Amino acid sequence: MCTEDGVNQPRIDADERGFGLAAVETGIAGTIFAGQVRHFPSVGSTNVLALEAAQAGARSGVWVADEQTAGRGRGGHGWHSAAGDGLYVSALVAPPLPMTMALWLSLATGLAARTAIAEVTGMTVDVRWPNDLLLHRKKCAGILVETAVEGEMLRYAVIGIGINVKHRSFPAELEAIATSLRLESGGEISREALLVALLRSLDKEIGLLVQEHRGEIAGTGLLERFAEASSWVRGKRVRVDEGGGYTGVTGGLDARGFLLVDGDDGVRHTVLSGGVRED
Repeated sequence: MCTEDGVNQPRIDADERGFGLAAVETGIAGTIFAGQVRHFPSVGSTNVLALEAAQAGARSGVWVADEQTAGRGRGGHGWHSAAGDGLYVSALVAPPLPMTMALWLSLATGLAARTAIAEVTGMTVDVRWPNDLLLHRKKCAGILVETAVEGEMLRYAVIGIGINVKHRSFPAELEAIATSLRLESGGEISREALLVALLRSLDKEIGLLVQEHRGEIAGTGLLERFAEASSWVRGKRVRVDEGGGYTGVTGGLDARGFLLVDGDDGVRHTVLSGGVRED
């Protein structure tokens, strides 16, 4: 199958493989992602597929898989991608934003995923700066945004999102730190409904980012909304695994969206690369 952007993709009859692709497309009508979803039973990494398409000239698309065999998290970490249990999705977008707002895409995606989970499950997740979603202090979702720039503007961004949906258990090394929507809610969660809610919310958040960049937002901006949604932005005692490692208390976000930590060493640190954990 050749898509409208000219990128060749194998034809997959997703419905026969247990994923309601038609229902997803119906649910995301009117968004920037409409008609763009490609489903696969198993891939190495949805982000890799999206990056390959972007490098071939595509500027939009959604890749979703039942299983990833080489899922990646931020900082090169692996992502446990059990077959059929999670929502593993990557969205390729090209919003007219400066490269200085690349981090904002991660923060906006966190808010979009938070909204989607609340809509589908009724549960409120916490957002750990910059890219993790937590339920009862355990990770239920992660985000990996990979960007390319052209001059001072974003050329494109691949937004990877992994959400633990139907998992009943985790490997021993992850039991203490990972959870799933099913484990926390006690009920069945539709991956299709969650994907629809996620893409609709992400479409809205990207639109708001563009409006904010243009100075068209009169209300609360992204950084303020993120701070309100996250218990990690202010007053959280943390340890940070960068610059040799240090501990302190979070003190808000700077104008670029980076986390500030008032260190026990008396220095106000700017966290640039994540690795923030509760101390």
